[in-house]
Amino acid sequence: MSILRQLTPALRQYLIVTGNYWAFTLTDGALRMLVVLHFYQLGYSPLEIALLFLFYEFFGVVTNLFGGWLGARIGLNRTMNIGLGMQVVALGLLLVPSAMLTVPWVMLAQALSGIAKDLNKMSAKSSVKQLVPANAEGTLYQWIAILTGSKNALKGAGFFLGGALLTLLGFQGAVLAMAVALGFVWLLSLVLLKEDLGKAKNKPKFSQTFSKSAAVNYLSAARMFLFGARDVWFVVALPVYLASTLGWDHWSVGGFLALWVIGYGMIQSVAPYLTGKRSGRLPGGREAFWWALGLMLLPVLIALSLTTNIYPQFTLLAGLLLFGAVFAINSSLHSYLIVSYAREDGASLDVGFYYMANAMGRLIGTVLSGYLFQVAGLTACLWVSALFLAIAAGVSLLLPARTE
Repeated sequence: MSILRQLTPALRQYLIVTGNYWAFTLTDGALRMLVVLHFYQLGYSPLEIALLFLFYEFFGVVTNLFGGWLGARIGLNRTMNIGLGMQVVALGLLLVPSAMLTVPWVMLAQALSGIAKDLNKMSAKSSVKQLVPANAEGTLYQWIAILTGSKNALKGAGFFLGGALLTLLGFQGAVLAMAVALGFVWLLSLVLLKEDLGKAKNKPKFSQTFSKSAAVNYLSAARMFLFGARDVWFVVALPVYLASTLGWDHWSVGGFLALWVIGYGMIQSVAPYLTGKRSGRLPGGREAFWWALGLMLLPVLIALSLTTNIYPQFTLLAGLLLFGAVFAINSSLHSYLIVSYAREDGASLDVGFYYMANAMGRLIGTVLSGYLFQVAGLTACLWVSALFLAIAAGVSLLLPARTE
């Protein structure tokens, strides 16, 4: 506590926001792995397990639509604390006796967790806009990259944590431990987080949720297709393919995907140095176009390798690693641009709208991943991924060439 008091107010609030985001993300990743492994042990198929998260993704769309408006009206400190509290409630719902852990009950808990996650993420990203001076775009990019990258690295670490807690404490013991730890973080946040952070000077109407900024709208469309392109093959198709076609056990699948997410998050954190910051340039729409175009080539090459049966396993795994690295740069670049484009007063409105598009892309990708893999296999998922990335690249050409 004494160390926090020695820091500047803006840096102190940034560290509190980041700490909240980290704690939430760790439990979010661990909870996902707990649910996946526990229901796998109960005999559910991978596709059935994926469908448990359908409400998680759907309510992400709804939350981002309302969450940005709510944050502008009541303050980002309150929306962040509401998110933390709701995650504690979601964990509590899973502490019921095993006989009550039915699919509808778990979907309800996941719906609450999805709402909590997007309130927390929207609040964290929007609050950085308020904590960085208006003329410090380089600092804004760096702070956003660190926040986003560390979040994804911790989500991967959460996968490991979930597996370890399940082994050591069992399902209910693991959930209880996480609920207690996150409850403690929530209480600290209620005390330490600055009041009225991010509250708009004028109470915005709900109609203002839909951005009037062309740059925000184009970036939101590009984001939707970017995340749809990832999840259309990553969420269901890839894990099932690794297990059913390559014969990996579920620990190998979970461990590999956890390492992938950790590496992805680490690259996000250094993305500013790969997109022009070292030379003193800040990225804009042209950079978003070229990085999306480069990413599009990877699912095409993987799909061709699987179709022609030329080193399919090596190409898939190497391609996945390259896809994660280039996707991380695309994602970090988008995360900076939305905060840069967002209005000064009520930034959460634009950020919330943008993350609604992000959640919509994930929802579309998740549903298509299961359906396309079931009817046409992994190769079809990869071709659709390439198509989505081509659309994201095309839309990025409409963005301002350079941030001011």
